[in-house]
Amino acid sequence: MRSPIISVTKSARFGGVAFIALIAASCASVDTELLEAQLPDIPSQWTADSEAATAPTGDWVASFDDDNLRGLISEAIENNNDLLTAASALEQARAGAKISRADLLPSLTANFNAGRNAVVTNPTTAAQAGGSGGGSSRLYINNYSLGGQLRWELDLWGRLTDETRASYKDASAAYADLAATQLSIAARVSQAWFSLIEARQQRELAERDVVARESNLRVTDRRYDRGVASSLDVRLSRSALGSSRASLALRQRLELEASRSLEVLLGRYPAAELQAAEALPNLPSLAGAGAPGDLLARRPDLIAAESRMTAAGLRARAARKQLLPQITLTSQIGTSGPVIADLIDPERLAGNLISGIAQPLFQGGRLRYNSKRARAAAQSSLYNYAQTVLTAYEEAENALAAEALLAVREDALRLAFEEAAAAEELTERRYASGASTIFNLLDAQTRRISAESQYIQSQQQRVSNRVQLYLAIGGDFLTEAKLAALE
Repeated sequence: MRSPIISVTKSARFGGVAFIALIAASCASVDTELLEAQLPDIPSQWTADSEAATAPTGDWVASFDDDNLRGLISEAIENNNDLLTAASALEQARAGAKISRADLLPSLTANFNAGRNAVVTNPTTAAQAGGSGGGSSRLYINNYSLGGQLRWELDLWGRLTDETRASYKDASAAYADLAATQLSIAARVSQAWFSLIEARQQRELAERDVVARESNLRVTDRRYDRGVASSLDVRLSRSALGSSRASLALRQRLELEASRSLEVLLGRYPAAELQAAEALPNLPSLAGAGAPGDLLARRPDLIAAESRMTAAGLRARAARKQLLPQITLTSQIGTSGPVIADLIDPERLAGNLISGIAQPLFQGGRLRYNSKRARAAAQSSLYNYAQTVLTAYEEAENALAAEALLAVREDALRLAFEEAAAAEELTERRYASGASTIFNLLDAQTRRISAESQYIQSQQQRVSNRVQLYLAIGGDFLTEAKLAALE
């Protein structure tokens, strides 16, 4: 099967008016005025990031420098049921297009019949014998017949051509759907993998917190035995340890669930056996997200919506042509005889050619309302395409804006974590020397744990947003199967 990923190597930077002109040139069945009214003016560059002026090319998975991730994506593409469903839908659409194309060609049917009849040669004698057959004789006569019919509807007005082109547009949409599914699966696997890494880091953080709380309790118990600490200090330490153990149980459960979620994407049994990497990848600088107009030619879901819009317009046009006369050529030929050799006797052959013109006169308004329904479906498809375009721009702008803001947030949380860790270390020394209370220590430790947890989460959110950005701009990627094909 061909790789379904649609990659665009040439920039398609044009505004809304130019794009509508392109649609009009490719298919006059689209209501370009209505489409122009529904689409906004497309800016020449992204409002969220004016520096993203060049379209990223090549393999976006490689930017994460994670061989495990590439292998997981390849495994998911090989086994994921959603992708297999999309591939089956593509095969159905291609077969439907071939079936529709067959209506443009003549159809030939043939039939062969064989029979045997009994003829009574002396019916008077047979009647006197009471129908018992005594005194009568029977003659058996064979009869063979061969016939054929050739039928061809002339596509005088282009109705059949429109229907055929619509079916091929459906196949194009199904191909784009397959590409969109593959890109979506790659993004979902990537995000699930990064979520699993974060879950592991959060679980390890919770384990360290439990160890720290246990150490606090031991110190507090010793201080209590020496009469330095009160029973309140001991109880507070025990309470903090209990909360930490509860948090650890939660983090362990979330890690198992993250592992199972990823295994389902891979087509595996969700046994929670998949182990995460130790750390999230470092993100390189964003090379660029292209121009807004590039999305119209890059994103598979937009390509699919455009194909369906064109197909609906073609079907609306074909429905209007149902009201016009239809010309059908019909040819019939047939022969029969008592022996098979008679079927090929030229003297017995008989043929005729019939040309018929059919003009719908009265069908209770069926054809007229069928045309209205098809026109409404075409408008609905156009509105759906326009909304899909707007949604695509929203996703891309949000991801671009989040790219910078999440980096700022990550830097701020890193600073908060570093300062909280330094404060915790200082408070531990002060508590050991009796200069701080148990309240100060527990508060410092809680702040450090919270700050570190938020910092880990911010790293995961930034990496996942980078994946979302590549998905929003229709970025391409390489799988192990693609790499093998290039060799």
